[in-house]
Amino acid sequence: MSSMSDVAQHIEQARVIAIARLDDGSRLVQVAEALLAGGLTVMEFTLTTPGALAALAEARAAFGDKFCLGVGTVLDLDSAVRSVAAGAQFLVTPILRHDVVRFCHDQEIVCICGAMTPTEIQQAWEWGSPYVKVFPAGVLGPGYLRDVLGPLPHVRLITTGGVTLENAPQFLAAGAVAVAVGGQLVDKQLIAAGQFDALTERARAFARLALPTT
Repeated sequence: MSSMSDVAQHIEQARVIAIARLDDGSRLVQVAEALLAGGLTVMEFTLTTPGALAALAEARAAFGDKFCLGVGTVLDLDSAVRSVAAGAQFLVTPILRHDVVRFCHDQEIVCICGAMTPTEIQQAWEWGSPYVKVFPAGVLGPGYLRDVLGPLPHVRLITTGGVTLENAPQFLAAGAVAVAVGGQLVDKQLIAAGQFDALTERARAFARLALPTT
């Protein structure tokens, strides 16, 4: 899974991105293993998690192409450079960052640039971000996504922030190519207690969202 197109295809087929935002990054590889056992194959390590980049490099070595691993909460170019050096296959920003989008384009790395308003969404797209992260999706709701895609059908949206097992299908039905899920999936209390089997069960429930409906 070396090219941008391979990574993009992987994200769109998986339909779910697991976000790991933890107070301690020492168990990130175990988290990744539990998620993979549950059928999820795309994961975002946030830079607010201590030791995230070291864990990312370890996970890339451990899982290879079984997992598509990226870095989130990328706020500046320096963070983008360090993330790619650690092995990130995609980068996620919570805000508009032209320098990060251009860097990803130049390095042939998938970028998911954060935005909220239609103007911001279109701006990120024009800069060259192949996906735009709509944040905070839980506040805006699936109807907002549907309304935005009316006049902007060309953008490819990924929702995050307040995404749950209950509303994720609604976001996908409204036109999101994928949903990104944080605490509703990667629960800090489960991880602190070492309950990785429970984490795997949560992953299985979210992984079903990628299955075709009949």
